[in-house]
Amino acid sequence: MKPSASDMLLLIISSPSGAGKTTLCKRLLVEFGDLRFSVSHTTRAPRMTEVDGRDYHFVSRDEFHRMVAAGELAEWAEYAGNLYGTSLSEIERARTEGRRGVLFDVEYQGARQLRAVRPDVIGVFILPPSLAELERRLRARATDSDEAIRRRFEVAKRELGHYGLFDYVIVNDDVDTAYGELRAVVMAERAVRWRRAALAERLLAEGALDKR
Repeated sequence: MKPSASDMLLLIISSPSGAGKTTLCKRLLVEFGDLRFSVSHTTRAPRMTEVDGRDYHFVSRDEFHRMVAAGELAEWAEYAGNLYGTSLSEIERARTEGRRGVLFDVEYQGARQLRAVRPDVIGVFILPPSLAELERRLRARATDSDEAIRRRFEVAKRELGHYGLFDYVIVNDDVDTAYGELRAVVMAERAVRWRRAALAERLLAEGALDKR
């Protein structure tokens, strides 16, 4: 049976660049195969290992602005000079595929816009253990220029101030420990009362019929 749009788990994972959210998201998707990753649109150029349609939908700025004007995006924002957005079709596509949830990898502006559209969305913010470690991780990527790294680091420091928009905050010092906490969030959110209420009421109705 396909899940309804209301009982699906809509999970946002957000973090400053370099805090390790991509690694955590990939592990989550491997373990929870019934989650669908929401592939965002971006005007950023693909990195060496990125694949169009898998990591992002890479589009021109003109195409991105066309999508905004046509009302095709649930959220969008500019980050470090590039545009990022989530298509409205991602949630419906997951539902028709029979998935039990959608994983959104968005920054804080996108998270706020998504929550305005779907107040039931759950937000997780990933923190680095220190600013020094955050800068080290950014430089270890070896994919950006010094100027791009400096710009990303300054943006990341500002993003830390928006952790209050999220329901959970996880410190990614040790990746296994951080993943264990993220996994626990998914398990707990799937067991909240209102997500299981339809099943409970169905069982109560079946019990009432058996008494007749």
